[in-house]
Amino acid sequence: MAGLRDAATTLLVRDGVTSLEVFMLRRSADAAFAPGAYVFPGGTLAEEDRALDLESVCAGRTDSQASAVLGVLSGGLAFWIAAIRECFEEAGVLLARDPGGGRSIEFTDTEVERRFIRHRHALQAGKPRFLDIVREEGLLLDTGSVHYFSHWITPEGLERRYDTRFFVAAAPPGQQPRHDAQETVAGLWIRPTEALERYHRGTFDLVIATLKHLEAMTRYDRAADLLDAARAVTSVPTILPRIVRQGDRARSLLPGEPGYDEAT
Repeated sequence: MAGLRDAATTLLVRDGVTSLEVFMLRRSADAAFAPGAYVFPGGTLAEEDRALDLESVCAGRTDSQASAVLGVLSGGLAFWIAAIRECFEEAGVLLARDPGGGRSIEFTDTEVERRFIRHRHALQAGKPRFLDIVREEGLLLDTGSVHYFSHWITPEGLERRYDTRFFVAAAPPGQQPRHDAQETVAGLWIRPTEALERYHRGTFDLVIATLKHLEAMTRYDRAADLLDAARAVTSVPTILPRIVRQGDRARSLLPGEPGYDEAT
């Protein structure tokens, strides 16, 4: 489809005090996409995400395996790379394993944390490539623990349109997510039910895709349950909402909803 930008988004989850929680970011009021809305970390694919030598810095998933999961001929691993890169840039969480490929990297050591904060700032300034940082640190991106969850395409008629693959991953121990104070102005861990309650009260702005993912997550009490479900998925349908206008208001229709087939 013309004008579509490939994108990847990560649902970063953990077990809270009472149930599953997901990390969300609030976009700045002047953001180009969804200003002021609460979203999951994510963004468009960069050229470096499509590099030919990606497998050498990944653990647990090859390009052929990733492509098969997405239903594409090749290049599927780029979406996992983008999901991990954007999670680091926007939330400060790096889904990677130590040089031996064993434990998830931790930022509990002050010097290590400071070093990766510098890496993050440099990336945001557009200086090094993400993969150069990964190689410099001798890390392996934990693609095997990032699971494909859903596929959404922005409705036709909007100025900015994205072909987005959504992934789910467990928050690694020893890392604390933080908003970037640039594109995002706040970050929080929140139960999906609480986020939905706030949305319906009008205090928590959401776009349709985020809303539907939060609704889907309410079926799971623990992060492990959601991860197991995502790991077991064998077929992911493409969801393309359609916008209909009713007077001076617009709303989104999803496939299967009344009026969807007639909407243009």
